[in-house]
Amino acid sequence: SSQQVVGASSSSSGGPPEPPANSSEMYRLDVELKRGHNLAVRDRGGSSDPYVKFKLAGKEVFRSKTIHKNLNPVWDQKTTLIVDSLSEPLYVKVFDYDFGLQDDFMGSAYLHLESLEQQRTVPVTLVLKDPQHPDQDLGTLELAVTLTPKHSPVEERRDSMTMLLRRSWKRSTKVTDATVVTFLPILSSSSSSRVRPPLLCTFVFARVSVREGFLFQCSFQQQSMRLSELHRKAQLWRGIVNIALIEGRNLIPMDPNGLSDPYVKFRLGNQKYKSKTVPKTLSPQWREQFDLHLYEESGGVLEITVWDKDTGRRDDFIGRCMLDLSTLAKEHTHHLELPLEEARGFVVLLVTLTASAHVSIADLSVTPLDDPQERREILNRYALLKSFSSLKDVGIVQVKVLRAEGLMAADVTGKSDPFCVLELNNDRLQTHTVYKNLSPEWNKVFTFNVKDIHSVLEVTVFDEDRDRSADFLGKIAIPLLHVRNGEQKSYNLKNKELTGLTKGVIYLEIDVIYNTIKAALRTVVPAEHKYLEEEPKVSKQLLQQNFNRVKRCIMVLISYGTYINSCFEWESAQRSIISFVLFVVVVWNFELYMLPLGLLLFLVWNFLFCSGRDTPDMQSMEAMFEWEDEDEDKDEKESEHRGFMDKLYAIQDVFISVQSTLDEAASYGERIKNTFNWTVPFLSRLAITALCLATVLLYLIPLRYLVLVWGVNKFTKKLRNPYMISNNELLDFLSRVPSDVQVQTTGGFKISPAQSKASRKRISLQ
Repeated sequence: SSQQVVGASSSSSGGPPEPPANSSEMYRLDVELKRGHNLAVRDRGGSSDPYVKFKLAGKEVFRSKTIHKNLNPVWDQKTTLIVDSLSEPLYVKVFDYDFGLQDDFMGSAYLHLESLEQQRTVPVTLVLKDPQHPDQDLGTLELAVTLTPKHSPVEERRDSMTMLLRRSWKRSTKVTDATVVTFLPILSSSSSSRVRPPLLCTFVFARVSVREGFLFQCSFQQQSMRLSELHRKAQLWRGIVNIALIEGRNLIPMDPNGLSDPYVKFRLGNQKYKSKTVPKTLSPQWREQFDLHLYEESGGVLEITVWDKDTGRRDDFIGRCMLDLSTLAKEHTHHLELPLEEARGFVVLLVTLTASAHVSIADLSVTPLDDPQERREILNRYALLKSFSSLKDVGIVQVKVLRAEGLMAADVTGKSDPFCVLELNNDRLQTHTVYKNLSPEWNKVFTFNVKDIHSVLEVTVFDEDRDRSADFLGKIAIPLLHVRNGEQKSYNLKNKELTGLTKGVIYLEIDVIYNTIKAALRTVVPAEHKYLEEEPKVSKQLLQQNFNRVKRCIMVLISYGTYINSCFEWESAQRSIISFVLFVVVVWNFELYMLPLGLLLFLVWNFLFCSGRDTPDMQSMEAMFEWEDEDEDKDEKESEHRGFMDKLYAIQDVFISVQSTLDEAASYGERIKNTFNWTVPFLSRLAITALCLATVLLYLIPLRYLVLVWGVNKFTKKLRNPYMISNNELLDFLSRVPSDVQVQTTGGFKISPAQSKASRKRISLQ
C-alpha cells in the first residue's frame, strides 16, 4: 500500500518522531520521481510547466527535467542521495518554469526519512501544500523510495584491506607462524565474516614476518598505481576528428512560412558541438569548422542531428544521420553528403582523421621537459626551420599542478575532496581527487598541444561529490603569452565569473614552447570556439556593464573631437599654430603610404613613452564588477508568493541581442586601443611587422595594382576552393587582442593597503 505524506503545512503529527538509535549511521536513499497528479495551474493557458527540486539540510541535491504544458506530468527520473541523519527530512518543492521570469511556486512537502521502512522500496504519495495558503489543493506527487544502511568510508576501506590481505596470504609462501595457520580457517568459514575479518586481519598481520608485510604494501601500491594509470588513460585521446560543416540541402520546412531555422548538433561519445542557426532557409550555409577527440582505436560513431530553432518553445527535430568513423581512412579529407534518415535532405561535411596531438599526464618524477634529450627534440620540432610544416601544431604547454592551500570547506565535516580541471580551448584534463583535505598536493604534470598561442589556460578546482555534480571551489585563467617559463607561481583563486577573489591559492609551474612564425600565421585565421559555453541569459547587471563600456569608448572619441575643436577655436594660441602648420605640411605632401606609417609611429610612441602606464584604471575596472551574485534560492522564496506571470519571450530575445551587440562593439573598441597600448606585446610586434610591410608595398607599388590584386583574390577565392570558410584577417587578428574585461579577469587583483576591513572579512569568511 502507498504511504501518504502530507505537505509542508501539515502539523497534525505534532512534530517529527524520535530518530532511531543508529541515526548517526550513513544511509543510501534511492528516490524515483514518478509522476504528478492534478498539479496547480500557473499559466494563463490553464496549464503549467512543472519541475521538482529536492533539498536536504538546506542544500539542493536534485532538480528534475521540466515537463511542458502538463498538469499530470510523468518524470520517471531516479536519483541516489547519501543521508547522514534520518532526523533531517527531504524537502520536495514543485515550480512552474517561466521563460525569462521568476518561476512560480506550485507547492511543497516534507518526506520524513525516519518513518520509512529500510531495505525495501516504499511507494510514497506526497500531498503538495502552500505554507501561505494551506487550504488550497495543489495536487500530489508519486515517489518510490528505498532507504538502505550504508557502510562508513572507514569500514569500506577496512573491507578492501581485508580482501588485499587475503590475496597476499594466498600468494605468500613464507608464512610460518602457527597462529596464522590457526586463524586462516576462521577467516574463510566464520558465519559472521562480514564483521570479524577486519579485526582478525589486523591481528594476524601483526604476526606475519616482515617479508609478508612488504609484499602486502607492494600489492597495495601496485593496485593504486593501476587505478591511477586507468584514470590517466581514460582522459587521453588517440586522435582528432576535424569536421567542416559546409551546408544543408533540401531540408523539410518546419515553420508555417514554409521554411526552417536549422542548426546541427554533433555528438561523439560525451563530446557535443552545436552549430550556429541559419534563419529562414531550407538550404543553410553554415561554413563552420571544429575538432573532436577520438578516445577509441576503432574511431566510434558520430551522431548528427538537425533541428529547427523555435523561440519560446521546444525546437523541432528535422532528421538525423550516423557516421561510422572506423570506415574512414586516416590523414585524408573526406567529402561526405550524408542523407537524413527520418526525413529528406542532406548534410555536407568535410571530415579528416589525424593522429593524436602531444598530450600527456605524468608524475613530477617523469616531467617531459626536464629530460634534456626530450627537451631538445621538442625545441627542434618547433624550430624556425620547420615553420611551414604542420601549421596547426604551433607548440606545447606543460603545466605542473603542484598543490593548493586554504581552500573552501565544501563538506559538513569542514573539509573538501578537491580535484583540479585544466582546460585549453576544448582540451580538458584533470587530476586525481585528494580526499578530506583543504591543502591538497597533486604533483602532476600535464602537457597540451597548442593550436593557438592566444589561448587561455583555465584551471578550476572542484570538490568531488559522489552523488551529485561537483561543487565549485575556485578558478584562474592564464593567457599563454603571459607565462614565464619555469617559474613556480602562486595564483589566488577567483569566482566563476573571474570578477572577484575567493578562498584559496594554487601553485603552478608552466612552460610554453612555440614557433613564432606558426603563431603569427594562425593569428589571422578564425579562432577556435569552446563547445561547452553556456547559453546567454538576460542580466541587468551585464547589460549595464556593456552599456558603460560602450559609453567609455564613445567618450574617448568625443574627447578627441573636443581636443581637435579646441585647435580650431584657438583656445591655446601655441597649440593652434603648431596644429595649423602640421595640417598644411601633411596635406600638401600626403601620400597613401603615410597612413600605415602614421599608425606605426603611434605604436612606437606608445612603446617608448606609454607602455605599461596606460592600463585600465583598476578602481574603474573593479567598479564594473561590483554586483552581487544572484542567490539561487531567491527566486524560490519570492516565487512562493507570486501568481500568474507573462512569458515575454520576444522581450528576452531583444535584451539578449542588445546585450550581445553592446558587448561585441565595446570589445572591438577596447581591442583596438589595447593593440596600440602594447597590452599583448606579441600582437603589437606583429602589427608593427604588418604595418612595415604595408608601408613598403604602398611606397613601392602603385595603389591601383594593389587594389587589383586584392579584388582578383576576393573574386576568385570561391572558384579556387568551393568549400573555403570565409574570414576577415583584420577581425581575426583583433579577436586575439584581449578586451578590458579579459585583461581584468586574466590578470591579478591588486589589493591596496587601504582596502576596507569589511571587504577583507568577506574574503576570509567565504
